Amino acid sequence: MRIRRPRLPRTRRGRRRLVQAVMAGCVLALLPSTWLYVSTADRLRTTADAPHAEVAVVFGAGLWNGGRPSPYLAHRLDAAAELYRNGRIEVVLVTGDNSREDYDEPDAMRAYLTKHGVPDARIVSDYAGFDTWDSCVRAKKIFGVDRAVLISQGFHIRRAVALCEAAGVDSYGVGVDAKHDVTWYYGGTREVFAAGKAALDVVLRPDPRFLGPKEPGVAEALAGARH
Repeated sequence: MRIRRPRLPRTRRGRRRLVQAVMAGCVLALLPSTWLYVSTADRLRTTADAPHAEVAVVFGAGLWNGGRPSPYLAHRLDAAAELYRNGRIEVVLVTGDNSREDYDEPDAMRAYLTKHGVPDARIVSDYAGFDTWDSCVRAKKIFGVDRAVLISQGFHIRRAVALCEAAGVDSYGVGVDAKHDVTWYYGGTREVFAAGKAALDVVLRPDPRFLGPKEPGVAEALAGARH
């Protein structure tokens, strides 16, 4: 069976229209990424100049064998521990995937933070943070977080801030440094496509995969921090 190859337009006008169509497609594909950059331009900080916030939200970023945080996740948790030690935050909400028994990001994050000086009573776990939108919506609706400092890698933090803002959480983002390895380049490339999903989430505002009842953990941890 002979496979027919698509034919290019033969006329100059046809070729011009093809080029214009390709360019329009590229522009449309990049619009969500542009929206993320513009909408979060004044919302990015470092651990040195992050504003004081009662709550920091740390997003999961994978576990290694043995249930240890991946290096990328460890860098996020290091930033949260630094903010806590410097008195810029009071409670850390760790949000990640615990969709199966042998994979528990929040508990691994909690163990890492306590090992690095954050009291266990100041850590709250969200076990249903299956993606960034779910984590942001649950932070607002389930845990009652109205304002937070978000912590993630630089290639992800803009999307996190934009989605949490859309979910009703007044947010600033701390993008931690990361080695420019294969994972970093993959993450940066993935964000181009994830920006499109983020735009749809903001427009459609779907419910998280799991919502559930309200949790008093953040309020209780803040009450304990004030005594």
